[in-house]
Amino acid sequence: MALRLYKAYTAGTRNRSVSEFREITKHYPEKSLIIKQNYRQGHNNQGKITSRHRGGGHKKRYRLIDFKRNKVSIEAIVTAVEYDPNRNARIALLCYKDGQKNYILHPRTLKIGSTVISGPNAPIEIGNALPLHAIPLGTAVHNIELNPGKGGQIVRAAGTYAQIVAKDQKFVTLKLPSSEVRLIRKECYASIGQVGNIDINNIAIGKAGRNRWLGKKPHVRGVAMNPVDHPHGGGEGRSPIGKTHPVTPWGKPTLGVKTRNRKKYSNKYILKRKK
Repeated sequence: MALRLYKAYTAGTRNRSVSEFREITKHYPEKSLIIKQNYRQGHNNQGKITSRHRGGGHKKRYRLIDFKRNKVSIEAIVTAVEYDPNRNARIALLCYKDGQKNYILHPRTLKIGSTVISGPNAPIEIGNALPLHAIPLGTAVHNIELNPGKGGQIVRAAGTYAQIVAKDQKFVTLKLPSSEVRLIRKECYASIGQVGNIDINNIAIGKAGRNRWLGKKPHVRGVAMNPVDHPHGGGEGRSPIGKTHPVTPWGKPTLGVKTRNRKKYSNKYILKRKK
């Protein structure tokens, strides 16, 4: 992936950069693999805002991604690489020998016309999906299951990969992109390779309106509010927070405070915490 830079014709183009979309080969999605999206815009089923600063944005259709990769021992050919507005990674369109079509996350360096396959006996090649116990040590993997058969839940963002560190009788040890080291059952499937679109973090938005296209509304700092609106608000001029630590609008500690449940069932599988 490469970035396209702009000359400073306007204030919005001064620091603006966008993806060149060179890897995109198909500009319209597969009709059988898209569904309508209902936009909740941060509201729950009671109409209350549970996630702030969301709303608006361009109309989108959801692409059905095959995170399970459960078509075992059936070869598929990569026929296209497409843009997905619902994620920062690209998606690849697979056409199986039995005629079925599926989307998967596009791994880095996977080419059009390549053959991919899933199953315990699949070769160790980019795009193939295998159980963790069948993948050699040191291999980069993505789209990893946490429960066998549930489908990939972690390591799905653009440019991410996990590394297989060790194997045991029941578990495989992985080092995740967050530097966390944890155990995952050996029957869980994972896909070989690194997720593509690795330059996504280098993109500069350039102007506020571009975030509005993405459905992100402005975020107002608490110290810029009044005391009635936020615990950080009030004071004369540019005043500091005035508390021992930052808090949310509802008074809960934030910005660096750990919120993970100490009694969570999966704590025993984490060997090393993320930094």
